[in-house]
Amino acid sequence: MKGHDGHDRHGHSHGGHDHEEHEINWIFFGVILAATIVIAYILDLLFNGIPLGFTVPIIDEEGVVSDLIYHAIVTPIGVYIGYLGFKRLIKERTFTTETLMSIASLSALYLDYIFEAATILLLFSFAEYFEHYIEDRARKTVEKLVKYIPEKARVIKGNKEELIDIKKVLPGMEILIKPGERIPLDGVVLEGGSYVDESIVTGESMPVFKKTGDEVYGSTLNVNGILKVRVTKLPEETLVSKIVKLVLEARSKKARMENLVDRFSRYYVPAIIIAAIITAVVPPLFMGEPIRTWIYRALIVLVIACPSAFIISVPATFFSAITLSARKGIIIKGGVYIEKMAEIKTAIFDKTGTLTLGSPSILTDCRNSYFRDKKVLAYAAALERYSNHPIAKAIVRMAEKEDINFKDMKVANVREIPGKGIIGVVNGRTVMVGGIEMLEDRERLDIRELVSDDTHTKVFVIMEKSLAARLCLADKVREDAVEAIKRLKKMGIYTVILTGDKEDVAREIAKELGVDEYYAELLPEEKLELVSRFQSEKGPVAMIGDGINDAPALAASDVGIAMSDVGADVALESADMVLVKNKLTQVPYIYKLSRKTVEIARQNIAISLGTKLLLGALGVMGFIPLWFTVAVGDDGITLFLLLNILRLARVK
Repeated sequence: MKGHDGHDRHGHSHGGHDHEEHEINWIFFGVILAATIVIAYILDLLFNGIPLGFTVPIIDEEGVVSDLIYHAIVTPIGVYIGYLGFKRLIKERTFTTETLMSIASLSALYLDYIFEAATILLLFSFAEYFEHYIEDRARKTVEKLVKYIPEKARVIKGNKEELIDIKKVLPGMEILIKPGERIPLDGVVLEGGSYVDESIVTGESMPVFKKTGDEVYGSTLNVNGILKVRVTKLPEETLVSKIVKLVLEARSKKARMENLVDRFSRYYVPAIIIAAIITAVVPPLFMGEPIRTWIYRALIVLVIACPSAFIISVPATFFSAITLSARKGIIIKGGVYIEKMAEIKTAIFDKTGTLTLGSPSILTDCRNSYFRDKKVLAYAAALERYSNHPIAKAIVRMAEKEDINFKDMKVANVREIPGKGIIGVVNGRTVMVGGIEMLEDRERLDIRELVSDDTHTKVFVIMEKSLAARLCLADKVREDAVEAIKRLKKMGIYTVILTGDKEDVAREIAKELGVDEYYAELLPEEKLELVSRFQSEKGPVAMIGDGINDAPALAASDVGIAMSDVGADVALESADMVLVKNKLTQVPYIYKLSRKTVEIARQNIAISLGTKLLLGALGVMGFIPLWFTVAVGDDGITLFLLLNILRLARVK
């Protein structure tokens, strides 16, 4: 639903109405002109009896009727296209493609090259239509997101449910989402469980199960269960709204090639008009050549030099890459970052939360694990339920995974000792869970025996003053991290890990992943220094981090890429690119896509200018007609370049 101001109901302006009207005009013009050419041609055949073997007894042997049809259709369309060009000339102070095409078609009509005049406008109309079709493919990615934002939310007020406009829903309110409904706003699940289709945000086709405590995003689809959600964001602050805003704003952050095209086009069109005038005037005045011949050749110069293919293809290439990435759950904030990404030589990764999941897990295959009895885990989990520490959550997760019943156990006198552990009474037995520091203070145990030489974090469970379990914990490497590093190295990218973690932990992760270098126990300022060093020694750097602790390094790198699972808002703000799906294999994909985007943009520039120079020279020498110039040199090449852009979709 759009209001009179062209904005949708959520305040996003994307010019849908104007674009749609423009598109309908071009296809309408194309059909009318095609019909005109066909009808006029048939009349010529009938009246002159050329291949049909008979004539129609109408006094049109000179083609008067067909000429009238041409003039009746071509003149108003040519004038209207000229009017569009004049409007843009006044508004933007620049000559446009419409101006050149209008001058060329009306001049050809005046010189009685009426078929050429109609052909110019026919091919131009269809080229404009296909140009907008290509743009629409990109624009509809954004419109699709907007379309799926619900208008109302089912707010829980006491024991009642009330459907209200989402603009009136505030953070802290509780909403209910039934099966088959879209979640209206970002929030946290309070009750219930359901699979949620997050494909419009992440591009992931498989639904994700959401339970109490999980975060959900507005506009995603609740598949099969009932969810009670506490709202955390205003409508304009939801992840989908921010993605829409960023994709729209990406057009303003142009790549160097796009800016070059903009600067070039300001001077190019006026220069071509002057060149066409010189072509039409100089040979007849100074060389005694026929004026009609050179005006015709001047029209060829005017048409062949039309910069539409050159001007359109480069921005369309970059914006297509941006929207293609958005459909795959990668937010790129502008063409400039695609261009920079195509040039990177080094990929620097943060460890915690980027290469690893950022939360410790208990290792069942650790050689230094020890359990007096598996039931000990029930006592530990019952106690750790009262702690928010990441290690406590890991122990609870393992107990749940092992189907150990601990939630009904009676827990009393719980006391957490900061930096050391937790102590309490579980089912009448004193239980302590903590690190070696806690044992040094409280127990007469052989510390040397307990401290092993492995690189994992160790947690001890003490029951009634005796060792009941020794657990090894480690931050697990993301499943796709090895594959991502492998692909980057195969592409010739140097890979590095920077982390504030311990040397032995970093060494183990680096060995597992096969990175070229690693640096451990770093302070934030030391990470910045290393980013600068790699930039000076190896060239442009991409920094991949979690968007929070790595914000300074992300900002200092040539391209900052953030994972969004630790805080989508922070990631969206701090980085140049955001991996909404949190898949590291998207990093080599972005690099490959960026390289292909720049390659296609360069191809389009070279093909456009090269073709125009060649055909322009042939046209001035009189070797090609005006209609061929339009068909091949301008609108034909424009269509070819736009189709070339579609090859981006083949990048995997």
